[in-house]
Amino acid sequence: MWNERVVPRLTDRALSVGQVMKRRELVCAGMHGRVLEIGFGSGLNISKYPDAVVAVDAVEPSDVGWALSAQRRGGASVPISRVGLDGQRLDAVDASYDAVLCTFSLCTIPDAAQAVAEVRRVLVPGGTFHVLEHGLSPDPGVARWQRRLEPLQRRLLGGCHLTRDVPALVADGGLTVGDVVQEYLPGPRTGRPWGWSTRLVATAPDSSA
Repeated sequence: MWNERVVPRLTDRALSVGQVMKRRELVCAGMHGRVLEIGFGSGLNISKYPDAVVAVDAVEPSDVGWALSAQRRGGASVPISRVGLDGQRLDAVDASYDAVLCTFSLCTIPDAAQAVAEVRRVLVPGGTFHVLEHGLSPDPGVARWQRRLEPLQRRLLGGCHLTRDVPALVADGGLTVGDVVQEYLPGPRTGRPWGWSTRLVATAPDSSA
């Protein structure tokens, strides 16, 4: 009951604040064509899609999250369809998307490496993977607290991990990681175990190279 009904609402509220929404806009920049969004949630990215996006397919396991997105989907300028529940097993043929978007969702996917492998599979050659995520801090003191808190975090927030190295995870999946922006989200120092953020765009291999 908690994970199915409460967590999607908490996530919608916590991740819709101004500083996070600005980072959503930045990570969506450059997307075009057909886009797959993994961890669609309550549709907080919809208003940040560039005009060059023509359609969005959404992978979202939570029925509550999908219902929360209804009003935002209704006002979207592009068609949005729910196409699956599991980011580890995408129901799409190879090389079917120009871009894949994932914001604050790699942390909750049980096998994140498999999810990245699936992203690579469904991207067209030269397609882009746009990621905004929280993860392992480079500060030893913060990282120690992240490791201590992670078991409780996973239990209370739908399996969310605090200690994943996001750039390494994406690179290990065979994608070429471009510019990476890492920083703490604004807020008190006590929030730093949850506030180390990574924003990056990675590129799928070009089969003609």
